[in-house]
Amino acid sequence: MSELLEHIEQLRRSSGRVAVATLVNTRGTTPRKEGARMVVDEHGRVLGSVTIGGCVDAQVIEESTDVLGAMKPRLLEMNLGDEEAWEIGLTCGGTIEVFVEPIALDVPSDPTLAYYERVRAHAARGGRGALVSLLDDPHGRKLLVLDDGRVEGSLGSPTLDARFTAEARVAIDRATSQTLVGEGARVFVEVFAPPSLLLIVGAGHVAMEMVKLAKLLGYRTVVVDGRPRFATPERFPEVDELRVGIPSELIQSYPLAPSTALVLVAHDYKYDVPVLRYALGQPVGYVGMLGSTRRANAILNLLVEDGVPRDQLARVRVPIGLDIGAQTAPEIALAVLAEIQATRAGRSGRPLRDVARERGGQNGDHI
Repeated sequence: MSELLEHIEQLRRSSGRVAVATLVNTRGTTPRKEGARMVVDEHGRVLGSVTIGGCVDAQVIEESTDVLGAMKPRLLEMNLGDEEAWEIGLTCGGTIEVFVEPIALDVPSDPTLAYYERVRAHAARGGRGALVSLLDDPHGRKLLVLDDGRVEGSLGSPTLDARFTAEARVAIDRATSQTLVGEGARVFVEVFAPPSLLLIVGAGHVAMEMVKLAKLLGYRTVVVDGRPRFATPERFPEVDELRVGIPSELIQSYPLAPSTALVLVAHDYKYDVPVLRYALGQPVGYVGMLGSTRRANAILNLLVEDGVPRDQLARVRVPIGLDIGAQTAPEIALAVLAEIQATRAGRSGRPLRDVARERGGQNGDHI
């Protein structure tokens, strides 16, 4: 969601209209999931992609120009031959569907733009929502469903609205975007959520590099430290929030939820022990600490003496990161973020080549 709006804002400075192309359905296995997007402006500039480039994206760009000319949405169904299918990752000739809709950036009342901006504002406050788009509809009708109970817009009938409001709420709970069929209609339900939080304790060099990489990956970043000379805006120009104070107290003002990653890189037991004592009592999804196995054992023994159950200590990842031979701060940041991504996705972090071989070489096991 943030990437889409960044693209729109980037083109808004010099364009009056853009077409947003969304991958809404695939038959077969493809490296891009439903919800992949491309934005094309009236001058032919392109940001993003719905597949991995090549003939398919070229065709979408051409169709987007026609959509901008008519200012009406269009559902594209592209039947692919074997060669084209192989290029985008389908196992054989198949079909993909791409929904292309126009947005008038120079018209503040444009309904599609208004929906995107409303769901972005809601997500920025920590909320979740879903935008339901009626496919095969020349009017571009939509329904916005938010997790606070608000519903805006209409798909054209009370029956459709009731059916897909309920479906959207289920999709929000599952955090899954998908195309659905019901009541004689097809819709694409796209789920939006706030960016995952990366909470870093310690404002050293590794933290600086982690913030840079995490921003590219779409995280909301927060760095806390008790040392004012380290936690400075000059050292962290890209961080979302920089706090100076007692880390074990500061982290209590943030949601240590399953989507949160907590990383301790201060390498100071006076920070590590109280932070871990609090964090291990919360449902935080990832907890990692910079340090050797010897140092980890010393820290964890202190926590046991403080009464932290031993089964909780297994949640602490130390040494932190994947084994990529990291030595420098940027390399360590890469190893840590890679482990966080793998943990969030429930994946092993092993080479995809080995995973593909175990699965019989399925074509979807690649980037």
